[in-house]
Amino acid sequence: MLLRLPTSVSEAQECMAEGAVPIGGATLVWATWQRDGFPEQAMSLRELPEANVIGREALGAAVVLNRIDDHLPETLRRAASSVGTGAVRRTATVGGNLVGSTLRCLLPAALVLDAHATVLERDSVYETDLAEVLAKRHLLLSLHWREPIASAYYKEAGEAGGAPPLVVATAVHTDDGGRNRLRVAVRDGYEVLSDSTACDADADAEQVLHALRRTAVGGLHAAAWEVVRRQVTELLARPAVR
Repeated sequence: MLLRLPTSVSEAQECMAEGAVPIGGATLVWATWQRDGFPEQAMSLRELPEANVIGREALGAAVVLNRIDDHLPETLRRAASSVGTGAVRRTATVGGNLVGSTLRCLLPAALVLDAHATVLERDSVYETDLAEVLAKRHLLLSLHWREPIASAYYKEAGEAGGAPPLVVATAVHTDDGGRNRLRVAVRDGYEVLSDSTACDADADAEQVLHALRRTAVGGLHAAAWEVVRRQVTELLARPAVR
């Protein structure tokens, strides 16, 4: 197998046109290739600058999970630190987790940040939403969002080989009109749902939770809703939100 390491977008597009298979950190595809056979060409974006950005409002798809640090929102940082073992986090990438994995531990965090994706195709680079990225399995270059006021992330303890553990991510943003808005995303099994509601500084947690009950998140089973309730209450009590 020939591993190609493009250093520019045009070179990456050339690799795609010639049939190179994107591999991310290869943590998810290696076992499959050992079983079914290796492709003739593979492509890693680890040398591509556009896929390696790390900032308060941007994260590249080729960034390995253990590089996600205090420069990024808490919800993303905690999501990344919850994935696998230290060895896995040193090789697994943002793009691999979001697009290549069925668990997608980073997805709830990205959703509550209202992140948009920059994707690479053979003849174009463009921005789209996460729903399109996942549905069409685009080659992700980077994520971009507006920094939230505050955010949080919770992942239940899971058993190896068991059902995916419950994940709850939350974030409070200021919208274009200067009002606060709470976003919540939940992974329950393999399903991920998200919604949002207004959360003005003078509204108490019970008012916000009552409004959230009328969204898709409000239809969760009792145990999951209790986790949402606790996390929203704690998040809204933070000084930054008030």
